[in-house]
Amino acid sequence: MKTELKRLIAGVSCLIALPCVAAASTTKSETKSQELVDATKWKLSWQDEFSEQKLDDTKWKLCKRGNADWMNTVSDDPRLIKVENGILQLRGIENDNKEKDPVPYLTGAITSKGKYSFKYGKVQVRARFKCADGSWPALWMLGAEKGWPANGEIDLMEHLNFDDKIYQTMHSVYTLKIDKTNTPKHGSTTPILRDGWNTYGCEWDFDRVMFTVNGIPTLTYPRLLEKGEKQWPFMQPFYFILSMQIGGGWVNGKVPTNPEHYPAYMEVDWVRVYKPVSK
Repeated sequence: MKTELKRLIAGVSCLIALPCVAAASTTKSETKSQELVDATKWKLSWQDEFSEQKLDDTKWKLCKRGNADWMNTVSDDPRLIKVENGILQLRGIENDNKEKDPVPYLTGAITSKGKYSFKYGKVQVRARFKCADGSWPALWMLGAEKGWPANGEIDLMEHLNFDDKIYQTMHSVYTLKIDKTNTPKHGSTTPILRDGWNTYGCEWDFDRVMFTVNGIPTLTYPRLLEKGEKQWPFMQPFYFILSMQIGGGWVNGKVPTNPEHYPAYMEVDWVRVYKPVSK
């Protein structure tokens, strides 16, 4: 009798637990992660929780198409950007009207350039993506002064194809044109829960950038005073770019784009910037 009672209790416990698991993957209240931030060190300075049913145009604008790989399929097609239930979705789709636009794919990308930029702080962006061969979702930051690469670039996350890892990288004139030894190390890869939510970010101050994934430090890139501004252009305000690119030399160097895998997308739960607490 005691054995049967234990089995019954166990069965009821499973039935109670299962709906909670299902709810966590479908409801916004459950997908919203309250990342632990030390309130004695950091205070929230700027955020977008995507709580409206449209993109907040006081914080973001659409990226424009250009020649670089990350932007050569960017489009203002309204199907590519959706804000719903507190989630921003940037999509990549096959182009179904090549008479209007000859590119094979259309992709969504937004930027805070001219809307919001900041200098130093703690950044956290919670995101997930639907993988596809040829997909290249990315979360990154560019310096607001000078042109690339003199303005510097901080790549919080780049993901390729069906990889189980992401790339985090620092770019500058020094890393791209001067340094041939990768000293100091300016990029790394980190394993992730590929099909789930992960939080990508960095802590940035006047003499270093420390990347994080899910709150865990992954790579620290230091300022080298003797190398000058070409090594450290990271003393200026930076703005965000969130993009869902398809194709390009880097991503297609691994596998070709597979049209059967599309549409694909990146979803962003929130973007948050913290400033140090004054002592």
